[in-house]
Amino acid sequence: MGNIVPDLIICCLILVSLLVIHFFSDLMRVSLGGYYTQKTLSQLVESQAKEYSWFLKLTVNCFGYSCVFVPGYLIYKYVNRTSYLEKTNPTIIHSAVRMCITGTVHNDSERTDTSQTKTPSGLSSPATGSTIKRTSSQEAVLLTYCFAGLMCSYLTWGVLQEKIMTQEYVNFEGKTSHFKDSQFLVFANRLLAFSIAGICIRMRQEPRHRTPLYKYSFASFSNIMSAWFQYEALKFVNFPTQVLAKSCKIIPVMLMGKIMSRTKYECYEYLTAVMISVGMIFFMTGSAEDNRVSSVTTITGVFLLAMYMVFDSFTTNWQGALFKAYSMSPIQMMCGVNLSSTIFTAASLSMQGGFMDSLTFATEHPKFIFDCIVLSISSTIGQLFIFYTISVFGPVVFTIIMTLRQAAAILLSCVIYNHSISVLGVFGVLIVFLAIFLRVYCNQRIKAIRSRAEALRPKLSV
Repeated sequence: MGNIVPDLIICCLILVSLLVIHFFSDLMRVSLGGYYTQKTLSQLVESQAKEYSWFLKLTVNCFGYSCVFVPGYLIYKYVNRTSYLEKTNPTIIHSAVRMCITGTVHNDSERTDTSQTKTPSGLSSPATGSTIKRTSSQEAVLLTYCFAGLMCSYLTWGVLQEKIMTQEYVNFEGKTSHFKDSQFLVFANRLLAFSIAGICIRMRQEPRHRTPLYKYSFASFSNIMSAWFQYEALKFVNFPTQVLAKSCKIIPVMLMGKIMSRTKYECYEYLTAVMISVGMIFFMTGSAEDNRVSSVTTITGVFLLAMYMVFDSFTTNWQGALFKAYSMSPIQMMCGVNLSSTIFTAASLSMQGGFMDSLTFATEHPKFIFDCIVLSISSTIGQLFIFYTISVFGPVVFTIIMTLRQAAAILLSCVIYNHSISVLGVFGVLIVFLAIFLRVYCNQRIKAIRSRAEALRPKLSV
């Protein structure tokens, strides 16, 4: 009986937390006028004014995420104040809690072998291509393969992303409507990415996983929020503006790196960051469409893009910290983050009734199902190509490929959706991409100088 009581306490913590959260969600539904209607919380939010519905939707989403955070926090505090993890007869609940908090299933003594799986770069996959010697023709073919994979997957992802959030879908009766729940797209993308990452881990040999699962939740939450802000921004700004904003996220990434890791940056890094910011200002000024966009919409779009960059910069810095602290492969990171993201978005969608709304829209608009599936597949394949390209060719080549992808995405979006860019906007684009290439070139030069200095150091010591 003594072993059952702690498990019952944990189950009660989860149940009570969910009941309290559900009670407050009902209060929110009533406050939005849903007492006499059968509308879901998501539908009530959508019925509000367009300029401010995004804020209510964000509040409801975060309220849904508390279905995971609140029980998780209470369980974490309970485990730390008791000797729950030291039970001699572990149950399924005990194993799940241990996996989430310590990263291991059993309280074993094999933690001492963690150093055997570590690699300096964090890319600890035994199948990495950096140790394989290839001829020049083989390198060219492999580089072409990575370039084509990244370009096709992310160009498809970008075009479909804009189409789903901005274009109208026709149902069986000939009526047109827009798909509005961007969080469902995030859920679909993360679920497929988690499934494919799990299959890859099962099929290939990976280093032993020891990372507490709860630590993935921080990167997962920031990743969800950045994706959500990215989708919502498409409702207020055009796609080229958003792509250029992604180039401008170097500044928040640098600031977040100094705050989280106290990283020091070179002078050229500050220079290129300023150049990118100036180019972004030129582009925003040169591509403004005052006759079609109100001041409220413009401010909202800029704010959503800014929040996207803040959360996205936190995600990359936190993942970098996890790579340094634990021995994990990139595919394990992809699996852990997408698992947490799937849980977060599923809890939020269930709380606000988003599942039923999205599934109803999908049954009435079959073409949306096709677009959603292709969007999720292209996003997942893009993640796999990212990890493979970095492990084989390094981050410099990957950055150049993704820079070319951003330029192609802007041109493709302008051709398909008739976006216009003035001469000043084109000049801003050139400044942005010049700064990115300058940053890559300087980074490569500094690494080469340091490598030569390290090679000469033993000779000088002799």
